[in-house]
Amino acid sequence: MVAIPKLAPRDKVEIHRLAAERGDAIPNNERHPAIVLAGVLGGTNDPDAIHALFKRNGWDNGWTWEVFDYHHFHPDAFEALAVAKGGATLMLGGPQGRTVEVKAGDVIVLPPGYGHKQVAKRDGFTVCGAYPPGQENYSTIRESDGYDERVLETIRNVEPPETDPVFGLPFAELL
Repeated sequence: MVAIPKLAPRDKVEIHRLAAERGDAIPNNERHPAIVLAGVLGGTNDPDAIHALFKRNGWDNGWTWEVFDYHHFHPDAFEALAVAKGGATLMLGGPQGRTVEVKAGDVIVLPPGYGHKQVAKRDGFTVCGAYPPGQENYSTIRESDGYDERVLETIRNVEPPETDPVFGLPFAELL
């Protein structure tokens, strides 16, 4: 059995909620912020342990790699990204967003439509991704593809997850 990462106590985790305006190519999300749980996993972790944590909390269809180096978003899913190793500079919110430094132990939860891109990576940057139940078959839209009213409607219709991917508590408590 794979050991679950040792979590920082919920009341000690620095939680950042990020909002970004709708842009010409990246819509972002008007209802839900991107959430960064800084250091919640306490540093470097085995990807299998992160996936076991996500799965225990109902988030699945996991993968391990890095973040695409182009602006993109998922109109039909929330996405959890846990930094297993190294660090990176990510652009969150599309070209109109902001850069965020992430490191091993950080977890990011992106709502549908929220743009993200890897700007730089260091020290073997590795990230684990996962999705809540019913959102595992997500689509990816590049900045160059743009979006229309149909995509905005898809984003608006995605239900928030029941639980957060880290603590397994009601998702609304992260908001």
